[in-house]
Amino acid sequence: MNRVAIDLGFVEIYWYSLAILTGIVLGGVVAYLELKRLKMDTKFFLDMIFYVIIFGFLGARLYYVLFNLDYYLLNPTEIIKVWNGGLAIHGGIIAGVLTIIIYSLKHEKKWLEILKYLDVLTLGLIIGQIIGRWGNFFNSEAHGGVTTVAFLKSIHIPNFIINGMIIDGVVYHPTFFYESILNLVGLIILLIVRKIKKVKTGTLLAIYLAWYAIVRFFVESMRTDSLMLGSLKMAQVISIVLFLLAIVIFVISLKFGDTYNNKKRKEKNK
Repeated sequence: MNRVAIDLGFVEIYWYSLAILTGIVLGGVVAYLELKRLKMDTKFFLDMIFYVIIFGFLGARLYYVLFNLDYYLLNPTEIIKVWNGGLAIHGGIIAGVLTIIIYSLKHEKKWLEILKYLDVLTLGLIIGQIIGRWGNFFNSEAHGGVTTVAFLKSIHIPNFIINGMIIDGVVYHPTFFYESILNLVGLIILLIVRKIKKVKTGTLLAIYLAWYAIVRFFVESMRTDSLMLGSLKMAQVISIVLFLLAIVIFVISLKFGDTYNNKKRKEKNK
């Protein structure tokens, strides 16, 4: 698998980097269009998203480095080589959400407003994950255990993916593809739910957290390169926490949330 997408001679641009960048751009565009649909403050969003992307990226890298600290202490120059892989989505989510909350509170946004921004950003985030996972494919990483070509063909995996999953003569499960497809299903669910007139603020965030927690717990059980916490797979631990958090957010949204689409309707009624 050729990891280099563009070779300019003096610099090489990697498929991994292009996948991450494409995911960020498309995710940001979708979130922006949703904000416009809801008649929300797009200027505030554009100012905020700049910091969310930076700190989310740093959080994703820091999370990965901390769980591979022994290696990076011996090879400190490798820390900046993100094109080789090593961005942990859980670290990015944690850092990104904290950035949104801190930035919003600093600009005197109310908690329900913050929750609605998080709702909108889940649409962009899951799109970023759908596309960004393909960077793992080009890096021949984040795959599952050993399988067979016959099995992959039996579940209708495209041939080019099967060929890419043959590494040093061994066939592996394309867990990146499983996760990407399942996240696509999650995106469809979110797009449908967001159109329901009486859906409450916070519901999209709760659905995203619950769905991704289930997806990642399942996919992580197949992966061979998991970040570990003792004998536990860290991603599965975080997935359990995210699922419980989703339940809490959903209950709060039902009790205290306003209607997700209410700003649009209010604008029409003026």
